[in-house]
Amino acid sequence: QVQLVESGGGLVQPGGSLTLSCEVSGGSFSLYAMGWYRQGPGKQREMVAAMNTGGSIAYADSVKGRFTISRDNAKNTVYLQMSSLKPEDTAVYYCNAAHFSIGTSWGQGTQVTVSS
Repeated sequence: QVQLVESGGGLVQPGGSLTLSCEVSGGSFSLYAMGWYRQGPGKQREMVAAMNTGGSIAYADSVKGRFTISRDNAKNTVYLQMSSLKPEDTAVYYCNAAHFSIGTSWGQGTQVTVSS
């Protein structure tokens, strides 16, 4: 299993921007599909954005046009650029790495709070 470490969370005002990073170690990063999930207060964990090894991307409807997922295989890092943030984006954001035969790994999560 790979290890994932997220960073970049914090407190931001509505309409602001944040970029989350997730550094992966212990495996062949380019062979993993990567994703960002979030879990808000009292809510189930949900997929926010995902990118497979071929570069195909999917977004939750609630973040389309505001969030962008990208990966840098040379740095073993996946990013989530978030803009036009809303209070309902407040959640713990988790990085996920999925390999077709090895399985799935999760990061420890990073808190994003959108509030004035």
